Amino acid sequence: MTRTRFALPAALALVLTTAPAFADGPAPAMDPGHTLLTVNAEGKSTRTPDVAVFSAGVTSQAETASAALTANAHDMSAVIASLKRAGIADRDIQTSNLNLDPIYSEPRRLPDGSTEQGPQKIVAYRVNNTVTVRQRKLDQYGRVIDTLVSSGANQVNGPSFSVDSPGAAQDEARTDAVAKARARADLYAHAAGLHVVRILSIAESGGYNGPQPVMYMRKAMVADASPVSAGEVEIGANVVVQFELAQ
Repeated sequence: MTRTRFALPAALALVLTTAPAFADGPAPAMDPGHTLLTVNAEGKSTRTPDVAVFSAGVTSQAETASAALTANAHDMSAVIASLKRAGIADRDIQTSNLNLDPIYSEPRRLPDGSTEQGPQKIVAYRVNNTVTVRQRKLDQYGRVIDTLVSSGANQVNGPSFSVDSPGAAQDEARTDAVAKARARADLYAHAAGLHVVRILSIAESGGYNGPQPVMYMRKAMVADASPVSAGEVEIGANVVVQFELAQ
């Protein structure tokens, strides 16, 4: 097998020389005098999200660890109960963080401006309990958030939007990626005075690109509740395709 060099325009030459090959395995078998071209391509597909993921929690503070834990458990129970009343299923509520931290007194400042040396005294304890929630009824998201705050949640973060079953969209992204790779191979072959003989191999690289938010938004406004823009999410796939080129 020989690998022919071509004097291509700078943009094309850059792609040809920087496109990664399969270094981990043997090169595909080709006819003598033919050229190997490796192309990376990314495909995309968009969907309207049907799941919002957010976190909600309670931070409590008391003089003793026991008192802080008791207060936090009481408040967090009210938060979880409000989620269930709002229609969130048990399987969509998962504890993601629970920690207990001591709070130390500030060191005493001396007349000369320095601080008093010595061990710090624990003056209180802080407890944080957080759950991760999957909201499947997006039109009720704003109302659920307002209900959480009313029930005692003092930490709410999110949302991130996703697609519950992304398989079909991911297959569309894969199809788009392969089509783009083929179009790019035809472009390079034409620029080099060659043609594509066949595809030698196709590999998916980089794994699954999960849903990413895109800029065009469609608002899911709920009357008298926090406004939320669900928008659309983008699902991607990356492929590495090797082509055999010839005169």
